[in-house]
Amino acid sequence: MAEKNALIIVDVQNDFLPGGALAVRNGDAVIAPINAISPGFALVMATQDWHPANHLSFAANHAGKKVGEVIDLDGLPQVLWPAHCVQNTAGAALADGLAQKRIARIFQKGIDPAIDSYSGFYDNGHRRSTGLGEFLRQQGVLDVYVAGLATDYCVKATVMDSVQLGFKTHLIADACRAVDLSAGDGERAIEQMRGAAVDVVHSSVLQGRGLV
Repeated sequence: MAEKNALIIVDVQNDFLPGGALAVRNGDAVIAPINAISPGFALVMATQDWHPANHLSFAANHAGKKVGEVIDLDGLPQVLWPAHCVQNTAGAALADGLAQKRIARIFQKGIDPAIDSYSGFYDNGHRRSTGLGEFLRQQGVLDVYVAGLATDYCVKATVMDSVQLGFKTHLIADACRAVDLSAGDGERAIEQMRGAAVDVVHSSVLQGRGLV
């Protein structure tokens, strides 16, 4: 099977865009660069937060807890979030402006109410695979390019798992935006990824390039 380069679009969903339940500042700015580069890839996938309404990462599901607090959830630290990307709601849908025709497959995550799933590959405890890594292997992928939301959470987790699985991993930095719960979280996340030998690139370098 021919080797391919793959683009993973992480969680470009309505609830993470301006006006959404967990809006990332300027989150909609990732759409244009992603649309510009996606035709250059042989394989395009997307990830999608797909939470049940009773998900335990939601502050509303813990009496007396507030958004932004950190709790222990089944042995793992868990930031409590506003309810977002609830299954079968408009907020969970991929953004209307995102070019979706070339997305070969969408990998849903965060389905188990008892554990969060930032990465597109595994839940936060690495207890269950989404099947994304196996799919990439089946398709002969060696190089993985990652873009989307948010730099300091789901993008970083996806990137780090990609590295751990042995893929040559590239972060398309201008096609990502950060939550920045603490100022500078996004930049710190990028430096952490660089430290893991991730190649940090700009979409302008990739536009028009055939990455088959």
